[in-house]
Amino acid sequence: MTGVGIIGAGNISDEYLRSLTTYPDVQVVGIADLDVQRARAQAEAYGVPFAGTVDELLALEAVQIVVNLTIPAAHADVALAAIAAGKHVWGEKPLTLDLAAARAVLDAAAAAGVVVANAPDTILGEGIQNAHRLLAEGAIGTPQTLLTLMQGPGPDSWHPRPQFLFARGAGPLFDIGPYYVSTMVQLLGPVASVEALGQTPRTERVIGSGPDAGTVFPVEVSTHVSVLTRFRSGVVGTSVYSFDSGLRRQTFEITGSAGVLEVPVSGFDGATRMLAGDDRVADWTEIPPPGVHRERGVGVLEMARAIRDGRAPRASGELAYHALEVMLAIEESIDSGVPVAISSTARPVDPLPIEWDPTAPTGLTATTTPSRGNR
Repeated sequence: MTGVGIIGAGNISDEYLRSLTTYPDVQVVGIADLDVQRARAQAEAYGVPFAGTVDELLALEAVQIVVNLTIPAAHADVALAAIAAGKHVWGEKPLTLDLAAARAVLDAAAAAGVVVANAPDTILGEGIQNAHRLLAEGAIGTPQTLLTLMQGPGPDSWHPRPQFLFARGAGPLFDIGPYYVSTMVQLLGPVASVEALGQTPRTERVIGSGPDAGTVFPVEVSTHVSVLTRFRSGVVGTSVYSFDSGLRRQTFEITGSAGVLEVPVSGFDGATRMLAGDDRVADWTEIPPPGVHRERGVGVLEMARAIRDGRAPRASGELAYHALEVMLAIEESIDSGVPVAISSTARPVDPLPIEWDPTAPTGLTATTTPSRGNR
């Protein structure tokens, strides 16, 4: 069993704790937060034996993987502190706010002989994995084009503290974009270049719920982003990421030489829909995902199993770095008005076997042996 320590006891920690406290291959042994009382409340709610400061958690020998759930601006510092303490690190998205910090994290991990992996782990959900297997089996022939849409009014209407979601390192591109970019790269391979336009229709937003409802706060990022993507494989894609639409819509559609695949990118489950063959006006075929259901935190589990197997985790630091470079290049293209080339890459990853089960104990013993593919 692999010991897990969580840093950051905010809203997202509930989603991780609900699953991680049920997986037999991992054990949550501690929670830390700048607000120690908040950490203690979460520890009590989920039966976690330790709650305290970050330094106290990093000193726990039982913690082998640190789950970094801090705000994006703190991702790099917390990851580097965990690595310095000899811990593997699972990070929330994005990996860091800039490529220099991301490279520092990955290089520090390689030097320390520990592993970095990163959200989103929706790419390991049974829904996207189902689509991944169908693509690998040639269900729609050779992929040619991609269309993705993520539109909605934004989180300010429901989130009690939404300011950080409109600050540098967030917005629809960095908050929602990692789900789409990581899925793109997993299914279609690395990105070669991007070209983008951005817009900020409202420079201020109003908190719509919670104790601070009615509070006005500034918007620091583009809240509507349109992107043209060219993949190294030759696939071309069109994407929209928007917090400025009254229409809620999430679409991830791959057109191939022999059909169309609609990928359920909005969560861990969901059926894949497919139009196959020459008759493109036929009805969609819905293909439910096989396998055991998964939730947020499954990436931490897959990482723990990968470390014990001596291989790279599927949601690797390498993939997170490439996704971060793609998103930063989108920002650069918005500012410069020209296409931006992507220099990093990410190696292809096989789909999970249908029989892969997060709820089944594997009986393996955790080690600190580094796996391949951190960098």
